[in-house]
Amino acid sequence: MNFDFTDDQRALQETARRFAQSELPQLARQIGESGEPVGKDWLKKYAELGFLGINSREEHGGLGLPHLDAFIAMEEFAKISVGVGFPVFECCAGPVRIVEALGHPNLAARVVPDAVAGRMLVAICMSEPDAGTALTDLRTKAVIDGEEIVIDGTKRWCSGAGHSQGYVVFCRFDDTPGAKGIGAVFVDRDTEGLTFGPQEELMGFRGVPSADMNFDKVRVPREHLIVEAGGFSKLMGLFNIERLGNATMALGVAAGALDQVLAYVQDRSQFGKPIVDFQAVQLRLAEMAMRVESCRLMIHRAAAGAGTGLPDSQQAAMAKCLANEMTREVTAMGMQLMGGYGYAREYGMERRVRDSFGWGIAGGAIDIQKVNIAAGLVGRRFSQRA
Repeated sequence: MNFDFTDDQRALQETARRFAQSELPQLARQIGESGEPVGKDWLKKYAELGFLGINSREEHGGLGLPHLDAFIAMEEFAKISVGVGFPVFECCAGPVRIVEALGHPNLAARVVPDAVAGRMLVAICMSEPDAGTALTDLRTKAVIDGEEIVIDGTKRWCSGAGHSQGYVVFCRFDDTPGAKGIGAVFVDRDTEGLTFGPQEELMGFRGVPSADMNFDKVRVPREHLIVEAGGFSKLMGLFNIERLGNATMALGVAAGALDQVLAYVQDRSQFGKPIVDFQAVQLRLAEMAMRVESCRLMIHRAAAGAGTGLPDSQQAAMAKCLANEMTREVTAMGMQLMGGYGYAREYGMERRVRDSFGWGIAGGAIDIQKVNIAAGLVGRRFSQRA
């Protein structure tokens, strides 16, 4: 078992790190202040350097590399901020993967190259007002009408809503209860009948738009069908890539906090010496480093095992759950070590703390991941219903 990166992976990591650390800190500050997402000019830069298509197929303009390579680069972006890293997450781990794997060839040939080139962002629409953790209770309905699909319903907590140009929408195709009636459809932002609610004001995730989406007899071509009723398990299989991307973004937030506090404790002096010379500080640094590295290894194991395919669901759930809890602990320790500077908005650590909590809510809450992990251990599902 070899834990070393290849020469190409090390070169990719260094390229991503150099770009992120030299080019993106000012952009991260702007996003933090304004809440505006990464703009078109920056997306073009990301695309020109290949960061939006690392694990997309070569025929779609991507590099055709394994998911692990994408996560290696993604971590470097997330170290700077969630806002600057989110487009890489959406393209390399998010709904673009679903469109490429399951979409009609004509749809994939249109959407994926545009995403890789930075011309299109794609968001995933799963949750609804009464269907979040209980996703199989969703009620947004899709009806196949000849060569079109008609969609009616409401989506909530859609990251990218109103800003992204395309949406992978989970829908119910028939009245069969539970997962068996659920599939997915691709919808372009400018489709008639699709409207957006006001932007949510969130605790963190500045630069990641979120809003309700309303579908009022929205009609899309039949070839926008991604998965029909009965294909829910295919969607969730691909969603394991997104779970590893979620874990990687959480890892990046924590790794960035560790890098920041390491520099701070060696520069900051109290009682006549750098505070890194105090044993209590050393213990916290060691704890932060152990937590970060343990999550990195778990994510990389799952990604390496998947190659260019699907991650093991148990490994993905464990990696996400561990990373979601770890990032909250590590960023909080970083803020404590920096004292007043950690609590002040000017220095960025408090933003890392706020951002750290979002990943354990998005993509399947922490406790739900634990229930899924337990189900895998005993070999059967646990019903949460009365």
